Amino acid sequence: MANDKSGMQLVVNGILSENPIFRLALSMCPAVGISTTVMNGLMLGIAVLFVQVFSSVTISIFKNVIHPRIRIPTYTLTIATWVTVIDLVLAALLPDAYAKMGIFVKLIVAFAIITMRLEMFACKESVKDSFWDGMGMGLGFMVGMVVIGFVRELLGSGAILGYDVLGFKPLLFFILPCAGFFVVGLMMAFFNWIELYYKQSKGLK
Repeated sequence: MANDKSGMQLVVNGILSENPIFRLALSMCPAVGISTTVMNGLMLGIAVLFVQVFSSVTISIFKNVIHPRIRIPTYTLTIATWVTVIDLVLAALLPDAYAKMGIFVKLIVAFAIITMRLEMFACKESVKDSFWDGMGMGLGFMVGMVVIGFVRELLGSGAILGYDVLGFKPLLFFILPCAGFFVVGLMMAFFNWIELYYKQSKGLK
């Protein structure tokens, strides 16, 4: 079935309606493992955005020549190619940030959200629509990582982007990995509440 959404609708869909972290609960490993600061979340979010967009466009371009039996290995090789590109770029341009999150950049190859969008959307739709879908999903992941990082950095260390804003450390618990699940759960509840409120305001069921 052909896509009937505009580019902006696809972007909004990825950020809100089908947010990879808060709505689909995919790729949770980085969401709880590295999202201890805003910068970490932003950097990994940018890397995922790059890989998602370019992988979606690549698969959409070659979708008619990919044999159904080897589509998953093809997706993996495509994702691995673009992960290698962004991995080398980050290592060269931002060595300090890369040193903190290098292993997670390499793990993007195994992120379920990217493979899912290639299978569900890019292999069936046009290059243009696949670009906007990849953009929406990538931005949705990045927004999720930044929000989680913001909450955990502020409440765990009393700082934002490394700058002390509270003068003390409120709850060191938020720096721990288990706090990532806690924050994700709260944000999931918040997104569900927004959707419920929107449907009620529109008289939808």
